[in-house]
Amino acid sequence: MKKKAIFILFVLVITFAVSANVDAQCSMCTINAEQGVKNGNTQTAGLNTGVLYLLSLPYLMAVIVGVVWYKKYRKKNIQLNMKKEPFNLN
Repeated sequence: MKKKAIFILFVLVITFAVSANVDAQCSMCTINAEQGVKNGNTQTAGLNTGVLYLLSLPYLMAVIVGVVWYKKYRKKNIQLNMKKEPFNLN
């Protein structure tokens, strides 16, 4: 179990160390996107949808990992009293 934790930590460190630099959206692009939506431009609506998609994806991945982790590592001690001895299912 300790080796898995060290491996996961190593993978996370490598992932963050090798990630690309990301530049923020400039104020002109923000203003153009907002004005385009007001004027009925559909391309800027697609831009806003893309931003929301990129925003929600990490949270969705975290939820999926959490559910898989919970289902895999939850405690499964079910006691069946058969033959006067407790029988544990693990």
